Amino acid sequence: MVTLHRELVAHLGGDADAVILETPYGFQVNRDDISNRARDYFRRSVSLATVVAPDTGADGPSIGAPGDGDADKVRDLVRRADWVFSGPGSPSYALNRWQTLRLGEILRERVARGHGVTVMASAAACTVGFAALPVYEVYKAGHPPAWLTGLNLLGALGLPVAVIPHYDNAEGGTHDTRFCYLGEPRLAALEQKLPEGSAVLGIDEHTAVIVDLGTSLVRVWGRGVMTIRRRGASVLVPGGTTLPLEQLRDLVAGTEPAVVPLPRRPADTDTDTDEGAGAARHAATAGTGGAATLQEAVAAAELRFDSAQGARDGGAMAEAAVELESVIAAWSADMEEDQGGEWARTVLHGMIRRLAQVAGRGLSEPEHTLGRILVPLLGLRGRLRADGAYDLADEVREALAAGGVRLHDTAEGSEWWWEEETDDQQTGSRPQA
Repeated sequence: MVTLHRELVAHLGGDADAVILETPYGFQVNRDDISNRARDYFRRSVSLATVVAPDTGADGPSIGAPGDGDADKVRDLVRRADWVFSGPGSPSYALNRWQTLRLGEILRERVARGHGVTVMASAAACTVGFAALPVYEVYKAGHPPAWLTGLNLLGALGLPVAVIPHYDNAEGGTHDTRFCYLGEPRLAALEQKLPEGSAVLGIDEHTAVIVDLGTSLVRVWGRGVMTIRRRGASVLVPGGTTLPLEQLRDLVAGTEPAVVPLPRRPADTDTDTDEGAGAARHAATAGTGGAATLQEAVAAAELRFDSAQGARDGGAMAEAAVELESVIAAWSADMEEDQGGEWARTVLHGMIRRLAQVAGRGLSEPEHTLGRILVPLLGLRGRLRADGAYDLADEVREALAAGGVRLHDTAEGSEWWWEEETDDQQTGSRPQA
Protein backbone atom coordinates (compact mmCIF):
# COMPACT_ATOMS: atom_id res chain seq x y z
CA MET A 1 0.00 0.00 0.00
CA VAL A 2 2.87 2.27 -0.87
CA THR A 3 0.75 4.99 -2.48
CA LEU A 4 -1.33 5.42 0.67
CA HIS A 5 1.77 5.49 2.88
CA ARG A 6 3.25 8.18 0.65
CA GLU A 7 0.05 10.21 0.85
CA LEU A 8 0.01 10.07 4.65
CA VAL A 9 3.68 11.00 4.90
CA ALA A 10 3.25 13.87 2.43
CA HIS A 11 0.49 15.19 4.70
CA LEU A 12 3.15 15.74 7.39
CA GLY A 13 5.64 17.62 5.25
CA GLY A 14 9.38 16.99 5.21
CA ASP A 15 11.66 15.57 7.91
CA ALA A 16 8.92 13.87 9.91
CA ASP A 17 9.88 12.03 13.11
CA ALA A 18 8.75 8.50 12.26
CA VAL A 19 8.56 5.54 14.64
CA ILE A 20 7.88 1.85 14.07
CA LEU A 21 6.38 0.30 17.19
CA GLU A 22 7.57 -3.31 17.21
CA THR A 23 5.49 -4.52 20.17
CA PRO A 24 3.00 -6.84 18.38
CA TYR A 25 5.86 -9.01 17.09
CA GLY A 26 8.22 -8.31 19.98
CA PHE A 27 7.96 -11.91 21.20
CA GLN A 28 9.26 -13.34 17.92
CA VAL A 29 12.89 -14.45 17.78
CA ASN A 30 13.29 -12.73 14.39
CA ARG A 31 11.91 -9.40 15.58
CA ASP A 32 15.14 -7.56 14.69
CA ASP A 33 14.96 -8.87 11.14
CA ILE A 34 11.30 -7.84 10.84
CA SER A 35 12.11 -4.36 12.12
CA ASN A 36 15.04 -3.99 9.73
CA ARG A 37 12.92 -5.06 6.78
CA ALA A 38 10.19 -2.64 7.81
CA ARG A 39 12.64 0.23 8.05
CA ASP A 40 14.08 -0.68 4.65
CA TYR A 41 10.59 -0.82 3.13
CA PHE A 42 9.61 2.65 4.34
CA ARG A 43 13.00 4.11 3.41
CA ARG A 44 13.06 2.62 -0.09
CA SER A 45 9.41 2.74 -1.07
CA VAL A 46 8.08 5.70 0.91
CA SER A 47 11.27 7.80 1.30
CA LEU A 48 10.66 7.84 5.05
CA ALA A 49 13.48 7.45 7.56
CA THR A 50 12.23 5.61 10.65
CA VAL A 51 13.44 4.52 14.06
CA VAL A 52 12.22 1.46 15.93
CA ALA A 53 10.60 1.79 19.34
CA PRO A 54 11.69 -1.55 20.84
CA ASP A 55 9.51 -3.87 22.85
CA THR A 56 11.35 -2.80 25.99
CA GLY A 57 11.66 -5.49 28.59
CA ALA A 58 10.20 -8.26 26.47
CA ASP A 59 12.95 -10.63 27.60
CA GLY A 60 12.51 -10.08 31.32
CA PRO A 61 9.48 -9.47 33.54
CA SER A 62 11.20 -6.95 35.82
CA ILE A 63 12.51 -4.78 32.98
CA GLY A 64 10.30 -2.21 31.32
CA ALA A 65 7.98 -1.72 34.28
CA PRO A 66 6.53 1.75 34.89
CA GLY A 67 9.30 4.08 35.92
CA ASP A 68 12.00 2.15 34.06
CA GLY A 69 14.26 4.50 32.11
CA ASP A 70 14.08 2.62 28.81
CA ALA A 71 10.29 2.44 28.98
CA ASP A 72 10.13 6.18 29.64
CA LYS A 73 12.24 6.82 26.55
CA VAL A 74 9.92 4.67 24.40
CA ARG A 75 6.82 6.45 25.73
CA ASP A 76 8.35 9.84 25.02
CA LEU A 77 9.48 8.73 21.55
CA VAL A 78 5.98 7.58 20.63
CA ARG A 79 4.29 10.62 22.21
CA ARG A 80 6.33 13.14 20.22
CA ALA A 81 6.54 11.29 16.89
CA ASP A 82 4.88 12.82 13.84
CA TRP A 83 4.17 9.36 12.45
CA VAL A 84 3.74 6.06 14.29
CA PHE A 85 3.25 2.68 12.65
CA SER A 86 2.47 -0.67 14.25
CA GLY A 87 1.56 -3.83 12.41
CA PRO A 88 1.56 -7.62 12.45
CA GLY A 89 2.00 -10.00 15.34
CA SER A 90 -0.23 -10.95 18.26
CA PRO A 91 -3.00 -8.58 19.43
CA SER A 92 -3.11 -10.10 22.92
CA TYR A 93 0.66 -9.85 23.36
CA ALA A 94 0.64 -6.23 22.19
CA LEU A 95 -2.18 -5.28 24.56
CA ASN A 96 -0.44 -6.89 27.52
CA ARG A 97 2.87 -5.19 26.78
CA TRP A 98 1.30 -1.80 26.08
CA GLN A 99 -0.53 -1.98 29.39
CA THR A 100 2.69 -2.85 31.22
CA LEU A 101 4.62 -0.08 29.49
CA ARG A 102 1.69 2.39 29.72
CA LEU A 103 1.95 2.90 25.99
CA GLY A 104 -1.77 2.46 25.48
CA GLU A 105 -2.47 5.75 27.21
CA ILE A 106 0.15 7.45 25.03
CA LEU A 107 -1.52 6.17 21.86
CA ARG A 108 -4.95 7.24 23.12
CA GLU A 109 -3.62 10.67 23.89
CA ARG A 110 -2.15 10.99 20.37
CA VAL A 111 -5.50 10.24 18.80
CA ALA A 112 -7.51 12.37 21.22
CA ARG A 113 -5.47 15.48 20.47
CA GLY A 114 -5.13 14.69 16.76
CA HIS A 115 -1.35 14.67 16.87
CA GLY A 116 0.44 13.51 13.72
CA VAL A 117 -0.45 10.27 11.91
CA THR A 118 -1.04 6.98 13.70
CA VAL A 119 -1.16 3.90 11.45
CA MET A 120 -2.34 0.61 12.94
CA ALA A 121 -2.34 -2.43 10.65
CA SER A 122 -3.14 -6.12 10.96
CA ALA A 123 -2.66 -7.27 14.59
CA ALA A 124 -2.24 -3.68 15.79
CA ALA A 125 -5.54 -2.78 14.09
CA CYS A 126 -7.25 -5.45 16.20
CA THR A 127 -6.35 -3.47 19.33
CA VAL A 128 -7.76 -0.04 18.45
CA GLY A 129 -11.42 -0.70 19.43
CA PHE A 130 -12.88 -0.99 22.90
CA ALA A 131 -12.89 -4.77 22.41
CA ALA A 132 -10.09 -6.76 20.78
CA LEU A 133 -9.89 -10.17 19.18
CA PRO A 134 -7.29 -12.66 20.52
CA VAL A 135 -6.59 -14.18 17.10
CA TYR A 136 -3.80 -16.56 18.05
CA GLU A 137 -5.61 -17.97 21.06
CA VAL A 138 -8.88 -18.61 19.23
CA TYR A 139 -7.64 -19.71 15.82
CA LYS A 140 -4.38 -21.46 16.70
CA ALA A 141 -4.82 -22.61 20.31
CA GLY A 142 -8.54 -23.39 20.29
CA HIS A 143 -9.55 -21.09 23.13
CA PRO A 144 -13.26 -20.25 23.37
CA PRO A 145 -14.07 -17.04 21.48
CA ALA A 146 -13.92 -14.08 23.86
CA TRP A 147 -13.15 -10.38 23.64
CA LEU A 148 -10.16 -8.74 25.25
CA THR A 149 -10.21 -5.16 26.50
CA GLY A 150 -8.86 -3.06 23.65
CA LEU A 151 -7.00 0.25 23.59
CA ASN A 152 -10.22 2.03 22.58
CA LEU A 153 -8.38 4.60 20.46
CA LEU A 154 -11.58 5.06 18.44
CA GLY A 155 -13.64 5.66 21.56
CA ALA A 156 -12.27 9.21 21.67
CA LEU A 157 -13.85 9.68 18.23
CA GLY A 158 -17.25 8.45 19.36
CA LEU A 159 -16.86 5.04 17.74
CA PRO A 160 -17.58 2.15 20.16
CA VAL A 161 -16.36 -0.63 17.86
CA ALA A 162 -14.41 -3.86 17.79
CA VAL A 163 -12.10 -3.63 14.78
CA ILE A 164 -11.55 -6.81 12.76
CA PRO A 165 -8.97 -6.56 9.96
CA HIS A 166 -8.49 -9.25 7.29
CA TYR A 167 -12.28 -9.26 7.19
CA ASP A 168 -12.56 -10.95 3.78
CA ASN A 169 -9.68 -13.39 4.26
CA ALA A 170 -10.03 -16.46 2.06
CA GLU A 171 -6.85 -18.41 2.86
CA GLY A 172 -8.83 -21.29 4.33
CA GLY A 173 -10.05 -22.51 0.96
CA THR A 174 -12.25 -25.34 2.19
CA HIS A 175 -12.99 -23.73 5.56
CA ASP A 176 -14.17 -20.26 6.58
CA THR A 177 -11.31 -17.92 7.54
CA ARG A 178 -13.18 -14.68 7.09
CA PHE A 179 -13.24 -12.12 9.87
CA CYS A 180 -9.54 -12.46 10.74
CA TYR A 181 -9.73 -16.29 10.82
CA LEU A 182 -12.82 -16.39 13.05
CA GLY A 183 -15.36 -17.67 10.53
CA GLU A 184 -19.08 -16.89 10.70
CA PRO A 185 -20.17 -19.07 13.69
CA ARG A 186 -17.55 -17.67 16.08
CA LEU A 187 -18.12 -14.07 14.97
CA ALA A 188 -21.87 -14.49 15.47
CA ALA A 189 -21.25 -15.80 18.98
CA LEU A 190 -18.88 -12.95 19.82
CA GLU A 191 -21.32 -10.34 18.51
CA GLN A 192 -23.81 -11.33 21.18
CA LYS A 193 -21.30 -10.26 23.83
CA LEU A 194 -21.00 -6.69 22.52
CA PRO A 195 -23.03 -4.02 24.34
CA GLU A 196 -25.96 -2.28 22.72
CA GLY A 197 -24.96 0.73 20.65
CA SER A 198 -21.65 -0.83 19.55
CA ALA A 199 -20.67 -2.66 16.39
CA VAL A 200 -18.02 -4.67 14.60
CA LEU A 201 -15.95 -2.57 12.20
CA GLY A 202 -14.58 -4.93 9.55
CA ILE A 203 -11.78 -3.90 7.19
CA ASP A 204 -11.02 -6.03 4.14
CA GLU A 205 -7.51 -6.98 3.09
CA HIS A 206 -5.74 -4.48 0.78
CA THR A 207 -8.01 -1.83 2.31
CA ALA A 208 -7.59 1.05 4.76
CA VAL A 209 -9.90 3.35 6.68
CA ILE A 210 -8.56 6.88 7.10
CA VAL A 211 -10.11 9.13 9.76
CA ASP A 212 -9.15 12.75 9.11
CA LEU A 213 -9.76 14.65 12.33
CA GLY A 214 -9.06 17.96 10.62
CA THR A 215 -12.04 17.57 8.28
CA SER A 216 -14.11 15.05 10.32
CA LEU A 217 -14.23 12.83 7.25
CA VAL A 218 -13.75 9.07 6.94
CA ARG A 219 -12.32 7.64 3.73
CA VAL A 220 -12.33 3.99 2.69
CA TRP A 221 -9.24 3.39 0.57
CA GLY A 222 -8.26 0.37 -1.50
CA ARG A 223 -9.69 -2.73 -3.12
CA GLY A 224 -12.19 -3.91 -0.55
CA VAL A 225 -14.87 -2.50 1.73
CA MET A 226 -15.42 -1.35 5.29
CA THR A 227 -18.22 -3.26 7.01
CA ILE A 228 -20.31 -2.00 9.94
CA ARG A 229 -21.92 -5.13 11.40
CA ARG A 230 -24.56 -5.17 14.13
CA ARG A 231 -26.07 -8.49 15.23
CA GLY A 232 -25.45 -10.09 11.86
CA ALA A 233 -26.77 -7.16 9.78
CA SER A 234 -24.06 -5.43 7.75
CA VAL A 235 -23.69 -2.11 6.00
CA LEU A 236 -20.94 -2.17 3.35
CA VAL A 237 -18.98 0.98 2.55
CA PRO A 238 -16.96 0.39 -0.66
CA GLY A 239 -13.41 1.52 -1.32
CA GLY A 240 -13.41 4.99 -2.80
CA THR A 241 -16.18 6.24 -0.47
CA THR A 242 -15.80 9.32 1.73
CA LEU A 243 -18.40 9.99 4.42
CA PRO A 244 -18.71 12.31 7.41
CA LEU A 245 -17.44 10.96 10.71
CA GLU A 246 -20.86 11.73 12.20
CA GLN A 247 -22.49 9.42 9.65
CA LEU A 248 -20.17 6.60 10.64
CA ARG A 249 -21.08 7.19 14.29
CA ASP A 250 -24.76 6.85 13.38
CA LEU A 251 -24.11 3.64 11.43
CA VAL A 252 -22.28 2.18 14.43
CA ALA A 253 -25.08 3.19 16.80
CA GLY A 254 -27.75 1.83 14.45
CA THR A 255 -29.54 5.17 14.14
CA GLU A 256 -28.59 5.63 10.48
CA PRO A 257 -30.78 3.68 8.00
CA ALA A 258 -28.88 0.70 6.59
CA VAL A 259 -29.92 1.69 3.08
CA VAL A 260 -28.44 5.20 3.31
CA PRO A 261 -26.93 6.22 -0.05
CA LEU A 262 -23.26 6.74 0.64
CA PRO A 263 -21.27 9.34 -1.30
CA ARG A 264 -19.13 7.62 -3.91
CA ARG A 265 -16.17 8.50 -5.99
CA PRO A 266 -13.86 6.31 -8.14
CA ALA A 267 -12.14 3.72 -5.99
CA ASP A 268 -8.63 4.46 -4.88
CA THR A 269 -5.93 2.51 -6.61
CA ASP A 270 -2.37 1.78 -5.55
CA THR A 271 -0.44 2.34 -8.74
CA ASP A 272 2.57 4.58 -9.04
CA THR A 273 3.16 6.89 -11.98
CA ASP A 274 6.14 8.79 -10.61
CA GLU A 275 9.30 8.04 -12.50
CA GLY A 276 11.48 5.66 -10.52
CA ALA A 277 8.74 4.79 -8.05
CA GLY A 278 9.32 1.36 -6.46
CA ALA A 279 6.84 -1.45 -6.43
CA ALA A 280 5.28 -2.55 -3.17
CA ARG A 281 2.87 -5.14 -1.87
CA HIS A 282 -0.60 -4.64 -3.43
CA ALA A 283 0.99 -1.60 -5.25
CA ALA A 284 2.91 -3.06 -8.12
CA THR A 285 4.01 -0.81 -10.97
CA ALA A 286 1.81 -0.16 -13.98
CA GLY A 287 3.44 -3.08 -15.81
CA THR A 288 2.02 -5.57 -13.30
CA GLY A 289 -1.50 -4.24 -13.72
CA GLY A 290 -2.04 -3.49 -10.03
CA ALA A 291 -1.51 -7.13 -9.06
CA ALA A 292 -2.97 -7.98 -5.67
CA THR A 293 -0.66 -10.93 -4.93
CA LEU A 294 2.99 -11.72 -5.50
CA GLN A 295 1.99 -14.57 -7.80
CA GLU A 296 -0.05 -12.20 -9.99
CA ALA A 297 2.82 -9.71 -10.15
CA VAL A 298 5.31 -12.43 -11.16
CA ALA A 299 2.95 -13.76 -13.84
CA ALA A 300 2.48 -10.26 -15.27
CA ALA A 301 6.23 -9.59 -15.36
CA GLU A 302 6.95 -12.96 -16.99
CA LEU A 303 4.27 -12.31 -19.64
CA ARG A 304 5.89 -8.98 -20.45
CA PHE A 305 9.29 -10.68 -20.68
CA ASP A 306 7.99 -13.37 -23.04
CA SER A 307 6.31 -10.78 -25.26
CA ALA A 308 9.49 -8.70 -25.38
CA GLN A 309 11.57 -11.73 -26.32
CA GLY A 310 9.12 -12.56 -29.10
CA ALA A 311 9.49 -9.01 -30.39
CA ARG A 312 13.31 -9.18 -30.03
CA ASP A 313 13.20 -6.12 -27.78
CA GLY A 314 16.17 -6.44 -25.45
CA GLY A 315 15.38 -3.22 -23.59
CA ALA A 316 11.85 -4.37 -22.75
CA MET A 317 13.19 -7.78 -21.63
CA ALA A 318 15.62 -6.10 -19.25
CA GLU A 319 12.90 -3.74 -18.02
CA ALA A 320 10.60 -6.67 -17.20
CA ALA A 321 13.39 -8.40 -15.25
CA VAL A 322 14.22 -5.22 -13.32
CA GLU A 323 10.54 -4.70 -12.57
CA LEU A 324 10.24 -8.23 -11.19
CA GLU A 325 13.30 -7.69 -9.00
CA SER A 326 11.66 -4.55 -7.58
CA VAL A 327 8.45 -6.44 -6.88
CA ILE A 328 10.33 -9.23 -5.09
CA ALA A 329 12.32 -6.73 -3.02
CA ALA A 330 9.18 -4.87 -2.02
CA TRP A 331 7.33 -8.03 -1.02
CA SER A 332 10.31 -9.36 0.92
CA ALA A 333 10.32 -6.09 2.88
CA ASP A 334 6.70 -6.59 3.83
CA MET A 335 6.28 -7.37 7.49
CA GLU A 336 3.94 -10.26 6.83
CA GLU A 337 5.32 -13.68 5.94
CA ASP A 338 7.46 -13.80 2.77
CA GLN A 339 5.25 -16.29 0.93
CA GLY A 340 6.27 -17.21 -2.61
CA GLY A 341 9.53 -15.27 -2.57
CA GLU A 342 11.74 -18.24 -3.42
CA TRP A 343 9.53 -19.21 -6.37
CA ALA A 344 9.54 -15.60 -7.61
CA ARG A 345 13.34 -15.46 -7.44
CA THR A 346 13.53 -18.67 -9.47
CA VAL A 347 11.46 -17.01 -12.21
CA LEU A 348 13.71 -13.95 -12.09
CA HIS A 349 16.87 -16.06 -12.39
CA GLY A 350 15.35 -17.82 -15.41
CA MET A 351 14.69 -14.45 -17.03
CA ILE A 352 18.28 -13.39 -16.53
CA ARG A 353 19.61 -16.63 -18.05
CA ARG A 354 17.31 -16.26 -21.07
CA LEU A 355 18.33 -12.65 -21.53
CA ALA A 356 22.00 -13.62 -21.42
CA GLN A 357 21.40 -16.41 -23.95
CA VAL A 358 19.72 -14.25 -26.54
CA ALA A 359 22.15 -11.40 -25.95
CA GLY A 360 24.98 -13.77 -26.80
CA ARG A 361 23.37 -14.57 -30.14
CA GLY A 362 22.50 -11.00 -30.92
CA LEU A 363 18.92 -9.84 -30.66
CA SER A 364 19.09 -7.87 -33.90
CA GLU A 365 19.82 -10.99 -36.01
CA PRO A 366 19.07 -11.80 -38.71
CA GLU A 367 17.24 -8.96 -40.40
CA HIS A 368 19.41 -6.00 -39.38
CA THR A 369 22.84 -7.59 -39.78
CA LEU A 370 22.51 -10.59 -42.10
CA GLY A 371 20.19 -8.67 -44.40
CA ARG A 372 22.87 -6.13 -45.25
CA ILE A 373 25.29 -8.93 -46.18
CA LEU A 374 22.86 -11.23 -47.94
CA VAL A 375 21.38 -8.72 -50.36
CA PRO A 376 24.64 -8.29 -52.33
CA LEU A 377 25.49 -12.02 -51.97
CA LEU A 378 22.14 -13.06 -53.38
CA GLY A 379 22.62 -10.54 -56.19
CA LEU A 380 26.02 -12.12 -56.96
CA ARG A 381 24.49 -15.61 -56.85
CA GLY A 382 21.74 -14.49 -59.25
CA ARG A 383 24.28 -13.21 -61.74
CA LEU A 384 26.27 -16.48 -61.47
CA ARG A 385 23.13 -18.48 -62.22
CA ALA A 386 22.27 -16.18 -65.13
CA ASP A 387 25.76 -16.73 -66.53
CA GLY A 388 25.42 -20.49 -66.16
CA ALA A 389 28.00 -20.77 -63.34
CA TYR A 390 25.77 -23.08 -61.35
CA ASP A 391 28.64 -24.76 -59.48
CA LEU A 392 29.78 -21.41 -58.07
CA ALA A 393 26.17 -20.47 -57.29
CA ASP A 394 25.76 -23.75 -55.38
CA GLU A 395 28.96 -23.06 -53.41
CA VAL A 396 27.47 -19.73 -52.31
CA ARG A 397 24.28 -21.54 -51.23
CA GLU A 398 26.29 -24.13 -49.24
CA ALA A 399 28.39 -21.43 -47.55
CA LEU A 400 25.25 -19.62 -46.50
CA ALA A 401 23.69 -22.86 -45.27
CA ALA A 402 26.72 -23.50 -43.06
CA GLY A 403 25.95 -20.19 -41.37
CA GLY A 404 22.29 -21.09 -40.80
CA VAL A 405 20.84 -19.28 -43.83
CA ARG A 406 18.38 -21.29 -45.92
CA LEU A 407 17.48 -20.31 -49.51
CA HIS A 408 14.44 -20.98 -51.64
CA ASP A 409 14.61 -20.09 -55.32
CA THR A 410 11.47 -18.84 -57.06
CA ALA A 411 10.74 -17.38 -60.48
CA GLU A 412 10.89 -13.91 -58.92
CA GLY A 413 14.21 -14.50 -57.18
CA SER A 414 15.55 -16.09 -53.98
CA GLU A 415 13.96 -16.03 -50.52
CA TRP A 416 16.03 -16.63 -47.41
CA TRP A 417 15.47 -17.34 -43.76
CA TRP A 418 17.71 -17.94 -40.81
CA GLU A 419 17.52 -20.99 -38.55
CA GLU A 420 18.94 -20.26 -35.08
CA GLU A 421 20.00 -23.10 -32.83
CA THR A 422 18.52 -23.24 -29.33
CA ASP A 423 19.12 -25.75 -26.56
CA ASP A 424 16.43 -28.14 -27.74
CA GLN A 425 15.12 -26.97 -31.11
CA GLN A 426 15.66 -24.89 -34.22
CA THR A 427 13.55 -21.83 -34.82
CA GLY A 428 13.42 -19.98 -38.11
CA SER A 429 12.85 -16.33 -38.73
CA ARG A 430 10.39 -15.26 -41.40
CA PRO A 431 11.39 -15.63 -45.11
CA GLN A 432 13.12 -12.66 -46.67
CA ALA A 433 13.22 -11.72 -50.32
